[in-house]
Amino acid sequence: MSAEQDRQYLTPYENGNRNQTTTWAECVAFYERLAKDFPSVLRWTQIGTSDNGIPMHAGIVTADAKFDRETLKREGRPVFFNNNGIHPGEPEGIDTCMALVRDFCTEPARLAALGDTVFLFIPVYNVDGCLNRQSTSRVNQLGPESFGFRGNARHLDLNRDFIKCDSLAAQAFNRFFTAWDPDVMVDTHTSNGADYAYTMTLIPTQPDKLGGGLGQFLRGRMLPAIYGDMGERGWPTCPYVNCVAETPDDGIADFLDSPRFSTGYAALHHTIGFMPETHMLKPYADRVAAMRTLVEVVLDFTVAHAAEIQTLRREAKAGSAQQAQWPLSWRSDQSRPNSFRFKGYEAVYSPSSLGNYQRLSYDRNQPWEKDIPYFDRFVEEVAVAAPKAYLVPQAWREVIVRLEWNGVALRRLEEDQVFENARVYRIEHVAPRPGPYEGHMFHDEVTLVPRTETVHARAGDVWISLDQPKARYIVETLEPEAHDSFFRWGFFNGVLEKKESFSAYVFEDTAHRMLEEEPALKAGFEAWKKNNPDKFGDLQAVLGFIFAHGQRHAEAGWRRYPVVGLS
Repeated sequence: MSAEQDRQYLTPYENGNRNQTTTWAECVAFYERLAKDFPSVLRWTQIGTSDNGIPMHAGIVTADAKFDRETLKREGRPVFFNNNGIHPGEPEGIDTCMALVRDFCTEPARLAALGDTVFLFIPVYNVDGCLNRQSTSRVNQLGPESFGFRGNARHLDLNRDFIKCDSLAAQAFNRFFTAWDPDVMVDTHTSNGADYAYTMTLIPTQPDKLGGGLGQFLRGRMLPAIYGDMGERGWPTCPYVNCVAETPDDGIADFLDSPRFSTGYAALHHTIGFMPETHMLKPYADRVAAMRTLVEVVLDFTVAHAAEIQTLRREAKAGSAQQAQWPLSWRSDQSRPNSFRFKGYEAVYSPSSLGNYQRLSYDRNQPWEKDIPYFDRFVEEVAVAAPKAYLVPQAWREVIVRLEWNGVALRRLEEDQVFENARVYRIEHVAPRPGPYEGHMFHDEVTLVPRTETVHARAGDVWISLDQPKARYIVETLEPEAHDSFFRWGFFNGVLEKKESFSAYVFEDTAHRMLEEEPALKAGFEAWKKNNPDKFGDLQAVLGFIFAHGQRHAEAGWRRYPVVGLS
């Protein structure tokens, strides 16, 4: 960049004391000016609005002035996507992206290095949170002087919203991500947690969960290259410090990025995702520099290996369309630890002055370096045989529209239809996590009983084949036991409520007749009495069991999962 350009296009971060981050208005004005001054490099566009009605923007950078998405997709161009500001109190990526895009505009050599790769970015994803500025919400963070807030206008954490899409931002993101189908994504963050020597830590899409050749490529080639390149450029990086005990001394484990998170959502689309987490207690200038380096390292690797990444993604999509068995949940494999040469600080325990306990601190005057256990393998916990297709009744339009936002090919039945031997789940048990979670009562525990039924579908119901590239998204949202299924997020809660009840003084006689006429109910009732002697004197409990488990007054839709598997 020339001296004149240096003066003209300084970012607010560069123009200050290196402990300040841009405001949303400054950020938008900066990109608008770049797009006006460099129309052959940058295309700037609005992609949606926040819940407070504030515009959401995205930018596109190419080396050959081509910006039309259909043209770029038709040409098979690689797409690198940089998402920033999902947590505006973690703003390093916002400042980094501004400087990087400026350099694309003003440094021809840097632009040319992109080759055919499209650099796609969202400058500030959580617009509402970015406008909610203060300097106190990040309790354990060192700088910058003022920053945005984690929650959006509805007090939602948008990095828990990618599947459920309660926010307008997530709805716009689902459509935007699906339309561009990026090959690699970097979503920028700042960490909380232990103290250690590293400024940069990294959460990748968990390789086992990503699976296949794409997961092997990530673990065997891409991650070692990223860690090596970061060290060579002066910013040694370690895996995200997800401690298996209180301190890193006892080891760290890969973070399970379920689809509520950006990298887990990306994996549903066979996109390699990274969530860099700079360390909260390092100076803000160091965190920005490390973030800039990380984004460039991953971008440079993507440019150099784009053809191979695209081939592996095509293979993953084709393979998932023919997959017979689907993993729905994963757990860390504690039996196969790897090791990582870690640079930490001595953990020190001392009496608290606030209470009768020992407080933890880290002594930076006692650094150490040693191999620690690193649990980087995950194994399948629950799997299911995939049906050939799913049937979603049209009544569940909130589910159907989310499938559409994510590019799922679906077909509306043109006439009523009967499906024999359809797989139907009876919901035997659900239990939510304690308290509300991101606007929902999330179902932590789910127990299902599968059975086959003859299903009568109506014209307008939705038939969804798994023989398509979006098969993974379909299975992991429609199978109730999947980590972040629509069912777990409460989209089907209506079926968990029995709609009719009874008056005890009338139902008592009916209950006797039901026990006489329904042998299965009688056997179940006897077992219930044996297992629940404390409830035998409770009128409502006794009659309630008979009412709920008998056939005479059964409600067909009660505890019946509405989405049907078709063979």
